[in-house]
Amino acid sequence: MRIAITANGPGEFAGWVRPLVAALRARDPATEIHVVCVPDDFATGHEAPYVERLFPGVRAYPTSDYLRLALGRGVDGLPARVDRVQYLGGDLSHAVRVRARLGGEATSYKFSRKRFATVFERVFAVDEANREQLIGWGTPDARIEVVGNLAIDGALGEAAGAFGEAPSDAARDGIVLFPGSRKHEVENMFPMFVRVALNLRRMLPGVPIAFAGSPFVPDDVVRAALARGGAHPLSYGAPAELTDDGEIVASGQRFPLLRAAMRAAAGARLAVSIPGTKVIELAALGVPAVVCTPFNAPELVVIGGPLQYVGKLPVIGTPIKRAAVLSFASRFTHFAQPNIDAGKVLDVEIAGTLLPSQVAYVAAERWRDPAWCAATGAELRELYRDQAGAAERMAAFLLEPVRS
Repeated sequence: MRIAITANGPGEFAGWVRPLVAALRARDPATEIHVVCVPDDFATGHEAPYVERLFPGVRAYPTSDYLRLALGRGVDGLPARVDRVQYLGGDLSHAVRVRARLGGEATSYKFSRKRFATVFERVFAVDEANREQLIGWGTPDARIEVVGNLAIDGALGEAAGAFGEAPSDAARDGIVLFPGSRKHEVENMFPMFVRVALNLRRMLPGVPIAFAGSPFVPDDVVRAALARGGAHPLSYGAPAELTDDGEIVASGQRFPLLRAAMRAAAGARLAVSIPGTKVIELAALGVPAVVCTPFNAPELVVIGGPLQYVGKLPVIGTPIKRAAVLSFASRFTHFAQPNIDAGKVLDVEIAGTLLPSQVAYVAAERWRDPAWCAATGAELRELYRDQAGAAERMAAFLLEPVRS
């Protein structure tokens, strides 16, 4: 079996590509897997080498190779034909184009569109709500298969060391901070969370506090952002150093930077995070979170589609995007996905113009309530229990013989 996978940024590679490739190789080590990185504003450029290091024998291709393929040119190592093309992130049209070049059956995960209703032989859905969404997008119900959330498998796998991570007690019964991995998050949220960490150290002396770092963001990028103390003045960040042995040092305090964060987070009592997939992954591990949605500089928020580019226009771009982000945000009761899925507050949410002292106060208050942490963690874990195993279910289908 020869399978091509298309994917885009760090979140998709860590949360979707990793568990599916691991499941495919566990079921059939002889499966030939090719991972194609498609264009994405927030990709780091480190995704392809990361996959090849993690899964020896798997071939991964940078965006430049995808562009060659899309233009009808040859790519070294990429076969002329594959059996299946699996979409795992990015614009759907990229997966469709790869399929047009390499043939085979096309399958998607979580997303589709009416114009692709007959292109994707199967669309794997996260849950019944996603199934209804796909039907609304024109996908025939007969082509939809509910499999669960790949990100759950990614988190559980990392926590168990399935991707080669060593055990870690760096945050045992403590707090892990998740400032994000996109460029503007590294530049602003990392320094802001440094000041949060310093506040927490004063409030909770002796409590382990660690930072989660993405394996896709190089040390030199993090180091430069920490040294600046925040690219935007309203990040309220604190300057810090990143040592060669992976510690963030600020005001004489030291905090480990963990590249396999879920491995350590599994033993933490609490997390502090921005919204995103990581909050779902933490929930799957039974770790409650204080979820921070800062609107200190709304124009920096990532929005898919044309508005992201409108925000880059000189003079008028920033105010237009700022107003659009605040208007869009006002429609939501919750920003933390577990709260949306549960229909009630489980994770604590704070939003608006946030101060590090405010974030630290809320986090310290929650950490000091171990009964709340345990009960909420158990409820969060149960919320996603049935979604585990998505990678196995998808792999089983993808390895079935392709219809002639």
